[in-house]
This record gives sequence, C-alpha cells and structure tokens, in this order.
Amino acid sequence: MKKSSKSSLSSFPSVKDLQPNPYVTLDALVRLQFDAHNFTLLPKQPVQSLLSGRHASRLRGRGLAFEELRDYRPGDDIRTMDWRATARLRKAHVRVYSEERERPTLLVVDQRTNMFFGSIRTTKATAAAELAALGAWRVLHSGDRVGAILFGDHEIVEIRPHRSRKNVLRICHELTRLNQALPSDKTPTISLNDALRAAARIAHHDHLVILATDYNGDNDQTHRIVTRIAAHNDVLAALVYDPLGFELQGTPGMEATDGRNRIPVDTATAFKERFRKVFDQRIAQLKTNLRSLRIPILPICTEESVARQVRTALGQQLRR
Repeated sequence: MKKSSKSSLSSFPSVKDLQPNPYVTLDALVRLQFDAHNFTLLPKQPVQSLLSGRHASRLRGRGLAFEELRDYRPGDDIRTMDWRATARLRKAHVRVYSEERERPTLLVVDQRTNMFFGSIRTTKATAAAELAALGAWRVLHSGDRVGAILFGDHEIVEIRPHRSRKNVLRICHELTRLNQALPSDKTPTISLNDALRAAARIAHHDHLVILATDYNGDNDQTHRIVTRIAAHNDVLAALVYDPLGFELQGTPGMEATDGRNRIPVDTATAFKERFRKVFDQRIAQLKTNLRSLRIPILPICTEESVARQVRTALGQQLRR
C-alpha cells in the first residue's frame, strides 16, 4: 500500500503493484471535457444538489436574464409589471428576472505524497486531479473563469482564473506533471495551510473555491484560513478518500512505517474496529469544522468514477 507522509503498512503491496498505472495522463484529463455535463457549479442548482440554494446571497450580479411571465403575487415589485400582458390577459402579470452571476472558480488540488495511496481503481492524487479537470471543463463550458492552486510536497503552482481553453489545458498539464512526480522521497516543505494561504491571496471575494484533498495536516490554523476564505466566497470541500483508508483488516506481522522507521502493529486486539473508530472520529471532526462555516462536503472515493460521483451529488441523473 504505500508510501505516505504518515504511517503506511509495509506488509501490503505498493500502489504500483495494485494498479497497472496509478498515474493520471494529460490525454485522460483532456478527455474529461466530454464528461463535464449533467451537473452544474452555478448558483441555480437542481433540488437534490448538495449546493442547492447556497449561492444567492454572497455573489455580485453581472446582469439580468428574463426567466418567465407569471401572475402578479402580493409583494411583487410594481416596477416588474408587464402592462401589455396585463391588458391582453385581463389579469395582472409580472416579468420575472434572474440575476446572472460571474463567479470565477479556483481549484485547490492536493498532489502531495500523502495522496499517493490507492487500493482499487486509482490513487487519491489521481482522483483529485480528475475532479479538478472535470470542474475546470465544466466552468469553461459555463462561460466563467477558472484558475487553480496546485500543490505538491515541494511546490505550489498558481494559475490565475481566466476564461480560456488554454488556461484549462495549462491546469491539466500542471496536474499531470505534479501527479507523475509522485511519490517524493524528500521531506515535504509544503503544507495544506501554505496552499490555502495562496488561495486566499487570489480569491478575495465572489469566487467558488473547490478544495480537493484528503485534509492531511489540517489543524486549527487550517480552520482559521478557511474561515477567512469562506467569509467572502463560496467553498466546496471535496474529501478524497480510499476504501482501504477506513476499512482495513489487520494481518499477522504487519508493520507501520513513515518511510524511515518501522514499528509492529498490534492486530490481535480488535484492530479493524479500532482503525475504523479513529477514521470515524477524524471525519466527524472535519464535518463539524466545515459545517460550522456552512461549507458542503463532497466525498470522492477512489473506487468509483469521479464523473459519476459528481453528477450524482451536483447534478441531474441522465434521463432516458
């Protein structure tokens, strides 16, 4: 299993043994533009979406778009009255407008060694890269600007939001480069908080900030930085996880290692239950922190298609 900045279990095969190719490719990220449909990151969400109804209050308008002509209701602004329709239909009618919003999207994507972990389909790092590419193509198709903060163990790549295919291709290229450099055998110098500070410098207000990470290294400072970002922006927290990260069966002789030191793991006393309990406690604390800021959580599992998971959470299922 692997090579993480935290402990890994040395009795398991490596990520490369479990998968024919644990890395993402540029071609794969570019092809995701054809899967970037049937979900939306815009303010008007489907009823079942976890983002439904969240975006109307914080974002500035950039114009008005006509939605419908309907009967007058008590409380409607008299200035929206359609007098021609009222005279023709002999009943008061108003014109309803929706406010168009420009909402640049900033993708904050974790490509550190702790993300180079996967047991079935792919690694957390590759799932995060797929999510970011999918989001970038969706934002471009919607006519908004998209940028990114991409970070590995030793590097932060800042890509300012622009409304262009060239910018999305650059995001895909840098994601591929960072992903294929994993894992690193050097001591990490970049933390989650470093990446969030970089995001805060770009997303001053009216952005959608999408965090794609396993939240390794989060602490009280993380909560303060995210609070500052969420005060003037919309934030979506994508929690990337692997099934083996919460459901692990202990085996005799198993050891934990941080890449340098090894210690035996006691698997004789309810190892599986204790492992799951620690995972559940961590997730519960993370949910508490994010929900206190009204930040929705989008769980992304390495086992399933990322596009399918996103469409289920943020969009409408394919119609017959």
